[in-house]
Amino acid sequence: MIDTIAVAGLRKCFAEVEAVSEISFSVRQGELFGFLGPNGAGKTTTINMLTGLARPDSGTICIGGIDCTGKPRAAQYLVGVVPDESNLYPELTGFDNLCFCAALHGLRKAERQARARELIDIFDLTKAAHRKFGGYSRGMKRRLTIAAGIIHKPEILFLDEPTTGIDVASARQLRHLIADLHRAGTTIFLTTHYIEEAERLCDRIAFIVSGRIVRIDTVDNLVQPMQVKNVVQLTCENALTDIEARLSESFPDLKFNDIGKGLIRVEGDAPIRVGPLVRFLEDQGGEVSEARRMRPSLEDVFVRITGIEADAMRKEKEKAGGGQ
Repeated sequence: MIDTIAVAGLRKCFAEVEAVSEISFSVRQGELFGFLGPNGAGKTTTINMLTGLARPDSGTICIGGIDCTGKPRAAQYLVGVVPDESNLYPELTGFDNLCFCAALHGLRKAERQARARELIDIFDLTKAAHRKFGGYSRGMKRRLTIAAGIIHKPEILFLDEPTTGIDVASARQLRHLIADLHRAGTTIFLTTHYIEEAERLCDRIAFIVSGRIVRIDTVDNLVQPMQVKNVVQLTCENALTDIEARLSESFPDLKFNDIGKGLIRVEGDAPIRVGPLVRFLEDQGGEVSEARRMRPSLEDVFVRITGIEADAMRKEKEKAGGGQ
């Protein structure tokens, strides 16, 4: 498979701070590649170097088979960019913003107007098309900013934290739009600090921490080594006193964790037989409504590999106004 993006030994410093430390990776044609890490990990600095907004101190960048190391904008016609903060004009309407962006990419008037109308419809912005961009909600602004990034139908799309700080419904809608672009064959480079977002969308993921890539792989390959444990989650409708201790005494080969709200997590080295557990809980006066076999999440993998607790990532969401 062809590498659409190829990076080797990329490094960038700001004064005494090494923001990106000699990272190397490649993105395949048609792939949705995730760059996952906490705020300040080097995600935006990397995307700025890849899109020509910042020059690397060392290393090489190849975009669409074009060496962009010395000529950062050589592959600009292949690329669409959606920055973490909107770069559109608040005094222009949504439609006029899209037409202006299309003009910058050389589309003729009739073509750019038709493309703008098409994207406004796709991104569900028809009612706001002729309102000033400055009056849009945050979710609407993100949608129009993505529309502007793909106005010229780029082969490669860079998305920098596309769903940060927007409401749950808008974030869900944006993820659907990103998945649609991926299915249509667009190569997508996505930076995010939302672990669930990366797990839902990406073919492969790079974990970046303090400017260094610590792991690159598919979600399945990342999760697989953690599946040595067998995990079942039981939902017990009525709370039982000391149930964790009682289960541990009756099933010494298993590990139990009373998560709360009626949820009991069960771990074992061998496959777990659910029937005896359910019968035991019912004999104790419990009502088991669900028993689910669990697979490790990308969050579990991220915590193990990076040492960064998921709670720290969640706090970043709250600071950003997310809550997804």
